[in-house]
Amino acid sequence: MDFRWDLVWSSLPTLLTGAKLTVQLTSISVFFGIILGTFAGIARITKGLFNAVAATYIDVIRGTPLLVQTFLIFYGLPSLIQRPIPAYVAAVLALSVNSGAYVGEIVRSGIQSIDRGQWEAAASLGHSRLQTMGYIILPQAFRRMLPPLGNEFIALLKDSSLVSVIALEELVRKGQLIIGRTFRPFEVWLAVAMIYFVMTFTVSRFVNMLERRVSS
Repeated sequence: MDFRWDLVWSSLPTLLTGAKLTVQLTSISVFFGIILGTFAGIARITKGLFNAVAATYIDVIRGTPLLVQTFLIFYGLPSLIQRPIPAYVAAVLALSVNSGAYVGEIVRSGIQSIDRGQWEAAASLGHSRLQTMGYIILPQAFRRMLPPLGNEFIALLKDSSLVSVIALEELVRKGQLIIGRTFRPFEVWLAVAMIYFVMTFTVSRFVNMLERRVSS
């Protein structure tokens, strides 16, 4: 069977529309994931109830598949609230909650990598723990967290393909629809793979550049 380059080129506009939605979903989800993960990571270095809640959240989310989490939010949650959840909202919720658990561990390890002497020096200068965390610890920890945060963005960019199961027309779903019309899976999936590669390669190069600028 001959390889049809014409199908690849004609499919690109549709696939790129899906890729745009993929990037949008990933960016929004990582944004909320960083916020959620920052609180979870800080809670993990405290003692008591907050630590237990954060640890449970991180362990449960990291210990269950993103696909199952997506099904729980899109199919399971509406049965509890007696209201349907739009596919886009369900996708953002699932990806954000999933990302937050991994970011939480990144934040925790980044904070704990800072020498305890920094806390003691800040306390001797009269800073509260909140001031020390916001002005001294987190800015230093961010430099160490940047590479794993970049990796998390790339991982979520690829994992976002799972939301195609709830009929959200991101990149993978667009590919499935094209295959349903053309019955040419090899050309379409190759084009999808190449678009993912371009996106992840671009993000990795941007993260490397940002890391060099922050380190200089």
